[in-house]
Amino acid sequence: MELPVPFMLVIIAIASLLAQWLAWRLRIPAILPLLLIGVLLGPGLHLLQPDMLFGPLLFPLVSLAVAIILFEGALTLRFDEIRGLGGVVRNLVTIGMLITFAVISLTCWGILGLSPQISALIGAVTVVTGPTVIAPLMRVVRPNAAINQVLRWEGIVIDPVGAIFTLLVFEFITLQEQTGTWLHLLIMLAKTLVMGLATGAAFGIFLGNALKRGWIPRYLQNFAVLAIVLLTFGLSNTLVDESGLLAVTVLGIWLANMRDLETTDIVEFKEELSAILLSALFIILAARLDIQALWAMGWPLLLLLLIVQFVARPLCILASTWRSSLHWRDKLMLCWIAPRGIVAAAVSSLFALTLQKNGYKGADQVVTVVFAIIIGTVVLQSLTSSRLARWLGVQQHKPRGVLIVGANTVARTLAKALKKLDIPVQLSDNSWEYYRLARMEGLPTYYGNVWSEHAENFLNLSETRQVIALSPNRHQNALAALHFRHIVGENRVFSIRTGPAIKGRSEKESRHEQLFDTEMTWARLSSLLAKGAVVKVTRLNDNFGWPEYCQTNPGATPLFAQKEDGVLMPMNREIIPPLPCTIVAIIEAAAENEKSPSSDR
Repeated sequence: MELPVPFMLVIIAIASLLAQWLAWRLRIPAILPLLLIGVLLGPGLHLLQPDMLFGPLLFPLVSLAVAIILFEGALTLRFDEIRGLGGVVRNLVTIGMLITFAVISLTCWGILGLSPQISALIGAVTVVTGPTVIAPLMRVVRPNAAINQVLRWEGIVIDPVGAIFTLLVFEFITLQEQTGTWLHLLIMLAKTLVMGLATGAAFGIFLGNALKRGWIPRYLQNFAVLAIVLLTFGLSNTLVDESGLLAVTVLGIWLANMRDLETTDIVEFKEELSAILLSALFIILAARLDIQALWAMGWPLLLLLLIVQFVARPLCILASTWRSSLHWRDKLMLCWIAPRGIVAAAVSSLFALTLQKNGYKGADQVVTVVFAIIIGTVVLQSLTSSRLARWLGVQQHKPRGVLIVGANTVARTLAKALKKLDIPVQLSDNSWEYYRLARMEGLPTYYGNVWSEHAENFLNLSETRQVIALSPNRHQNALAALHFRHIVGENRVFSIRTGPAIKGRSEKESRHEQLFDTEMTWARLSSLLAKGAVVKVTRLNDNFGWPEYCQTNPGATPLFAQKEDGVLMPMNREIIPPLPCTIVAIIEAAAENEKSPSSDR
């Protein structure tokens, strides 16, 4: 039965939502449920046939979606962050990327028998890992800090860098077909590059100044950015064919590195838009996958997957970590993890459609091979990486870290007290002033909203056991609590009260507000600190227990107790802590000035 077109669009939207929800619920990369549902709707049940559904609009729709996705990725490429990266990450996104490209390209040419041009395009597309697959995998594997940092930053930086590299390879291939001599080819390639760079930079200057000088009202800024991105893509492509993707990538990089331009709201909007586009786009692309062509490649394709996993990646890591301080166990773990992501699938599908449109022989094989590499790397590494990390001894056995939502005075004071207990602490805040103060005090801090996709990619949660919301904003605390309950567990997320209980709120709505005594709200804690109160750390044992502590510290209000196994337990006056333990308490100024025996550490 042929379904109406509006209903088919509804099916794509619901399927995209279902796939993203399953990925969140199962804590797996979203690419897996998206792929399975897309294949089920397409080759499986034949409900979704994108070529018939969209007809001639399929190519422009995919083109515009990929342009927005590349722009969003380019917004994360900040030159000052690249300069601050370690040598290993810089090597991975330069030397390592070229080695991966060469090995995969030669394998496609020599073993699969593809043309040199198609092989080069597949090799270029599959150098990109991407944070969308790395971040969920890191939460499950929980490797040590060195491995985590290398893999996260490789995925973040290689996303836009690999996209630019792939664009250049694609431009070379398409122009080679249109030109008869090498000189003409170089002239056409230079023309494409100049137009892409000039158009992207010109619109970057215009849009950046428009945003900085308030030419666009705030409620129209996100809409204006989207419109300019599409205009940049369309105009550049009209002036010089196939230069639009490079132009929007340059536009994103320009805005990301423009001085005194705040891009936080733009990044958040583009993240949400890209999540919608990527989900729907991947469902559509997976529905176009030719399963018969995938099986027809047989053993050569399996051999390609083995070479990608056991030759390309190890050679990349060997060259990139040469003379580095990484232990051989860390290097071996890095050799295993390099899943390909949704961006590779989207870009490869667009380029395949372009080549098919131009009548290029063998273009349909690009999608088949790239999807096979994506499926192979994601499934294999998702199922085995945690066991391998445990076997190598590079997995964090019991995370002890604490993520504090807020970098205000209260949050910073408690963070410094927790550091005295040797607990890894991270703070986050969307206030630049609080972020700056926390960094100046030597506290690792994330700038932005912790429930955003950007935070998921950039914030290291592999060693986080508990989340404590210490913002004066009740709404922010509630959002953080709801977001992290699923990630770290409901009993490990706590929030401070920001005021008296609100009538009509259910116990379920307010159950995260479990910190300290009932009267110890954020305002009271802030007031005590402003009046000179201090946070002190005291060790309790059999000789100096809870009754002795209360007697010698009458002005103390207990905040936390660190148990012997290192777990942090929120305290109030009704809880008797287990011995031995360490108490973190706030001592009011008047009580602190009185002399009393103490066992403070």
